[in-house]
Amino acid sequence: MTGTGYLAVDSGGSGVRFVVGAAGRGPLARGALEEPVRTGPRGLDPDHLMEQLVPMARSLCAEAGVGRLATAVVGAAGLASLGDALRAELPGMLRSELGVHRVALAADAVTAYVGALGPRPGAVIAAGTGLIAVGTDLTGWRRADGWGHLLGDCGGGAWIGRAGLEAAMRAHDGRAGGSAPLLASAEDLFGPAAGLPGRLYPRTDRPAVLASFAPRVGACAAGGDPVAVRILRAAARHMADSAAAVCPAAGEPVVGLTGGLFELGAVLLAPLDEELAERLPRARRVMAEGDPLHGAVRVAEDLARDSLTLPCDEKMLCVTSPAGEAVTSATDART
Repeated sequence: MTGTGYLAVDSGGSGVRFVVGAAGRGPLARGALEEPVRTGPRGLDPDHLMEQLVPMARSLCAEAGVGRLATAVVGAAGLASLGDALRAELPGMLRSELGVHRVALAADAVTAYVGALGPRPGAVIAAGTGLIAVGTDLTGWRRADGWGHLLGDCGGGAWIGRAGLEAAMRAHDGRAGGSAPLLASAEDLFGPAAGLPGRLYPRTDRPAVLASFAPRVGACAAGGDPVAVRILRAAARHMADSAAAVCPAAGEPVVGLTGGLFELGAVLLAPLDEELAERLPRARRVMAEGDPLHGAVRVAEDLARDSLTLPCDEKMLCVTSPAGEAVTSATDART
């Protein structure tokens, strides 16, 4: 094995994905584990992440023919609010176990942004089970929503699914605002409506269960159900509100869309385009170029080449120097 390489990691709610590559040669080997990183009293558990990461990194280095990892980029869901232990301990662990001398820890919203747009100004709406919007003018980061299904994530998959199920239950009761097509779809997916609370409330994965109904809402909207159409219009309005809150004010910004929720297609994208045109008339909407793992690879490539231009931020994107010290700007990251 010869040469040095980088490690790019995407740690999310459904597992962890890995890439080993080399600057100028791109990704060389990939791997994935289905177990997500544990969250404990200290937030995201660095020891558990290292248990997953070290053997995978060594295996991928052998597969790729990379002799040493000089750079590592870890994009992690929950880093902004639950990442204190990762920020304090993971860089030192990576140096000790793998010889990595430069580490970037990024919120998954940042890697989603970079995967969608690359290192340029703009805003990104990341919509799956939840929803968050992230924007940058390349001097700092702004975020809107991403507060979870109880406090926010407005317009995300769980939000749409919950609204659709509420409309189904209204139809079941004979209350105004109900939808017979949504009721039929809910009973097809979950069983008799009267038993839905007992099947939903005890679940620990309620956001995912709620989000599983979002495609049914999309199908009902595509079939012309006015209640489902209104739900997706409201979701689009929430998305546009979040994008407007983070989008750079100057110039003609780009708004990128990333995440599985946009697979609903025109029934969501058409009202979203209308809402964005009202709130951000100078903006241009684009679909994502790549996913969060692609974003982690992009950051790793730039960091390995000393060409990182993204703003550093304690919560959103924290880069350590070869000496192990945190840097506070893209200029510092390149030295």
